[in-house]
Amino acid sequence: MITKRKPRHPGALIKRQYLEPLKMTNTQLAEILDVSRKTVSEIVNEQAGVSPTMALRLAIAFQTTPELWLNLQQNYDLWNAAQESESLKKISPINLQPS
Repeated sequence: MITKRKPRHPGALIKRQYLEPLKMTNTQLAEILDVSRKTVSEIVNEQAGVSPTMALRLAIAFQTTPELWLNLQQNYDLWNAAQESESLKKISPINLQPS
């Protein structure tokens, strides 16, 4: 079910719950994750999503699960898709019960 309130992008969570409290820079996190600073910056600034590989890296670094990061990304993507697609309003449910 799609909620009315926009879900938080995973990058916002990284920024507010990890980088800011730990006083860590994007460059430092990039080194820990073994990715480019640009990759981290794009995620933290909500310009890129979290891939399955990145979810694994984040899970190891932050001692979480990859599913956490993938679920956050999926919720964010689904909410945005639902808001942007006028054509969804034209679709009617199919009656799956036999007559």
